[in-house]
Amino acid sequence: MPETPSRVELCPFTLDDQDEFCSLVRASAELHTPWMQLPANAEEFHAWMRRFDDGTNRGYLIRVRETGAAAGMVNINSIIRGRYQGASLGYAAFAPSAGRGYMAEGLTLVLSHAFDDLRLHRLEANIQPGNKASLALVQRLGFRYEGMSPDYLFIDGAWRDHERWSLTAPAPWTPDPSLPEV
Repeated sequence: MPETPSRVELCPFTLDDQDEFCSLVRASAELHTPWMQLPANAEEFHAWMRRFDDGTNRGYLIRVRETGAAAGMVNINSIIRGRYQGASLGYAAFAPSAGRGYMAEGLTLVLSHAFDDLRLHRLEANIQPGNKASLALVQRLGFRYEGMSPDYLFIDGAWRDHERWSLTAPAPWTPDPSLPEV
């Protein structure tokens, strides 16, 4: 049976995304609080975009192919090469498109990009225990639970515990040239 084409596409962040992104973040404040904090104005957006300058973080909008609307965002954060070949994921749906399956499709594209194009071996998603929607999403995508990380990230004015979930590249996998041979 042929695979159904994705309804979404990944688009790397650009400075031109500022107005749309910040507007969607403001419209999604209730959905994101207290799980994450994203830039909601021009100054915050420009500071946030600097994190992508050196290539150790990658950021993407998940756009609905039919309309071009941004349904969510995902970051591949803290890319580490050498013997680790891994990174962590950060992601969020935008309220106008939430609950339609776009994030699952977008993260599926991100996983393929991370393992096939970036040639990462391991991805982690660290999620606050009360964020049931995010936990359900990583479970659907095949991530495995690895444990609890107490006081993991400073979000919404406090250090928050996070569950650590991970996924490794499917075999066969072509390693990045920075992986030592022995």
